[in-house]
Formats: sequence, C-alpha cells, structure tokens
Amino acid sequence: MTDMAVARTGAVELPRPAQRAAWLVAIAGMLFVLLGPALWNGFPLIFPDTGGYLTRPIEGMPTLGRSALYGWFLYLAMPLAFWPVIVAQAAATAWIIVLTLRCHGLGGRPWLALGIATALSVLTSLPWFAAQLMPDILFPLAVLALHLLLFRTIELTTAERCGLGALIAIAIASHMAALALCLGLLVALRLLAFVTSLGLPPVRLRDGAIAVTGGIALCLASSAAITGVVGFTPGGTSFLFGRLIEYGVAQRYLHEHCPDPALRLCAYARHMPVSADDWLWANDTPFYKLGGVEGFEPEEKHIILETLKLYPMMHLRTALDATFEQLTSFQTEISLDDNDPTFDAIRDHAPSLLPVYQGARQQTQGFDVATLNLVHVPAAALAIAAIIVAVAARRRLNIPPEILALCVVALTALLVNAAICGVFSHPVDRYQSRLVVLAPLALAMLAAYRRRAPPRLEAAAV
Repeated sequence: MTDMAVARTGAVELPRPAQRAAWLVAIAGMLFVLLGPALWNGFPLIFPDTGGYLTRPIEGMPTLGRSALYGWFLYLAMPLAFWPVIVAQAAATAWIIVLTLRCHGLGGRPWLALGIATALSVLTSLPWFAAQLMPDILFPLAVLALHLLLFRTIELTTAERCGLGALIAIAIASHMAALALCLGLLVALRLLAFVTSLGLPPVRLRDGAIAVTGGIALCLASSAAITGVVGFTPGGTSFLFGRLIEYGVAQRYLHEHCPDPALRLCAYARHMPVSADDWLWANDTPFYKLGGVEGFEPEEKHIILETLKLYPMMHLRTALDATFEQLTSFQTEISLDDNDPTFDAIRDHAPSLLPVYQGARQQTQGFDVATLNLVHVPAAALAIAAIIVAVAARRRLNIPPEILALCVVALTALLVNAAICGVFSHPVDRYQSRLVVLAPLALAMLAAYRRRAPPRLEAAAV
C-alpha cells in the first residue's frame, strides 16, 4: 500500500505477509458470519419456493415466477446438499462489501470489513438471505454492483467491472423483480442527476446499461437452454391480478359486470379469494381451475385493462397504498410451516438428502423469528431515518459526493423496490427485508468514513 493509499483510507499499513494473513482471517470470518444461520441449522435454509426453483431444470418447463437459471444452480449443487449455492452467495456478498469499501476510500482495512459484515449479520436479515436457497440475496448485491458501475467505475479494474456486470446479469436472470428494480433504479438515478443541488457525482450509465442488457439476454438464453422456451419467467400478469384481488379492484369489476358469458371468472365471483397468496397458491383457487398462467392470462389482461379505464383513481389510490405498505414492511421472514413444495421436490429428486434435510433445526425445532425482529426491524428503521437525515444535512455534515451517492442509491432502491413489489405483486415483508440491509450498510460506511484516521502524509510516495 502506498503512502497516498494510507492517507486516503486511514488504514494502518502492515507488512505484506501480515496484511495477507489479516485478510485471510477477515474473509474467513465474513463467510462464517454470513453462513452462520445455515451452519447452525445444519442445512441451507429453505423456503416453499425453493422446491419450485429446483424442479424447473428437472421438469424442463417454465412456471409461475420461478427462474430456470437459479433452479439450474440448485440442481448442480444437489449432490453436495446445495451447500455450494449458499457458499457462492456468501462469497459474493463478502466480495461486494470489500469492493464497496475500497471504492469509497475505505480499502485495505480487513477488520473494518469483518466488523461491518458481523454487524450486518447480527442487526439485519443479511445472513438469513445469504444462507437461504433463494435468489433474494441477489437483490441488494445487484443494487450495490449497479451503484459501483454508475458512480465508482473509475476505481474498478476491468475484471471487477466484468464481475459486477455478471452479478447483475445473474440477478436479473434469477428473478424478474430484479430486472424491474435495476431498470427502475437506472431511470430514477438518471433523473436525480438533473437535481444539481443534490450534489451527486456524475452518473456513468454505460456500464450499468450494458449489465442490465446482458441480464435480459441471459434470462432469454437460459430459459431457452433449460426449458426450450425463449422468454421471460411467466406470471407477471397473474401477480398483478392477485394484487387487484387483494385490494378489491377485481371484485368491484365482477360485481358490476357479472353475469357475463364472456367472463369465465363470473362463475366464481361469489367465492373469490381475499388475498393474492390465496389466489395464486391455494389448491382450489379459481386461477388454476380456469387454466393458470396460460389458460387464464388473456382474461386477466382484459380485466386489468378494463379496470384501468373504469377505475383510474381506485388504481392510483390502491397503488399508493400498496407502495407505502411495502415500504414500511420489512420484518425478517423464515418459513417454518409451509415448506411442503420443497420437501416434495427433495423427496422426488434427491431422496438421499431427506435425512439431513428433515434433521435440520428449521424442520425439527424452528426459529424464534419474533426475537430476530426485535433487533432487525428497529435497526433497519433507524438506519433508514439516519441516512435520510444525512442526505438532508449533507452540506452541514460535509458528506463527500461518493458516500452521498451510496446513501441516495440505498434510499432510491428501497422506494423503487416498494413500488415494484407492492404494485405489481402485493406487499410482503420478505420483498423489502431482502433489500433493507442497504440502509445499515450505507450508514456503517458513512460512520467509518467520518471516523477514519486523518491523513498523516501530505505527499504521495511511490
């Protein structure tokens, strides 16, 4: 490390062997805390949707909201009880944290990286997503990767830019909401660049746009290779329709237009589910009786368009309500009682894993999720409030543009995510919880930047 690097980062320069040893210990510690929930569980954490992902490459067909690419990752890792998937997720998380620190002038400090990873693992949902067989952890990683490509690309090597682009592409191809999030974030940050009084550094859209385009291409290519169908993961219309049911828009339309021989849903108008989850996932739901994604989607689209014409203010009001509800719903969720789809998938396709799967704490003892949220919810809420105050008082606090950009990206991502998930699906704590870790991370980096050691040297030495 040069003297200029020491002055910029505030790091204490160590001899190279000691520095390498410190980094090895720090990285090992970061992986340990990020994988902690799975190590304690005795098996990677699972979710009901895990089984749906796993069966995509096995059955070779697209299905509602389940990425074939992420399912393929699970399938490849199945002989090793899926551990390679969560190790890769934890490693990507550790890499992003270290790279983000370095690109913001806080590099060369292994104990700071370990301290931040440990704090996030204790205070937030981060390790519960990193150690889970779901693509949720890719959401905050994609946001951070996009931030670095947009605002800190000059600090990155070519290999790092390629790695960040690949991470964004994988996230997009693993979940359609990640595509919407990245596109929404690109648009929002481009618009914010016009607010010169905010004082953001220049936004370099090229690398971010290339990464998002690569994600779209990877989504289409992976679907074609794994399922034989060139297309995006199906189900977007059905998720939106489920939200219209949950907020009463669809019921109003049926009440005013049934009976109508052109509307097959009229046959179930008096027995409609009351929630989006019941509409999409219950065994006896009209959705599947009427043909599911393929069979009922045309009628869903017709009703959605008609309700937009007839009840525009109701759509606007319920969309705002859903966005606000999603924005303020971020409890950590761990599935304990409804994992039958994943059990069935493992039983049918990896029966040798059943003993260790069934012996894991998640299946035998469960977790005290309420205790986690006594910490996670206030920590996230306070961090969000703190970075809002920091952005508002940026001049008084003398926050540098690069750190300000990270805070703005975190807040913007949370708002964009709430709008996308709340409006086009329905408010679920998990959708916001997987992203809310960005606020404590931004706050930790802001605090580290302000507390770093003052420059000791005025001139650089080679």
